Amino acid sequence: MGRRLYVGNLAWTVTDQDLQEVFSEAGTVDSSQVIIDRATNRSRGFGFVEMATDEAAEAAIKNLNGREIKGRPIRVNEAQARSNDRGGRPSQRER
Repeated sequence: MGRRLYVGNLAWTVTDQDLQEVFSEAGTVDSSQVIIDRATNRSRGFGFVEMATDEAAEAAIKNLNGREIKGRPIRVNEAQARSNDRGGRPSQRER
């Protein structure tokens, strides 16, 4: 089973297709997504790539972390599970 990778420090102009092309150098890419801000419809500067195998994910982390894409060195590491933590503020239901 593959792994989901976090890709940070993206230039505003990087697209899903750009991530797909770069990460395919490390192996088969199942999906790639640049996260877009809903209010501005602009990149938030990070995204996620899902690699088909653990080996491809390890190769991507090793070979692509620090690589420049559109003039900026990207950060690549394993994505962390999403938490319900809202920065220490309890939600309405938790109050």
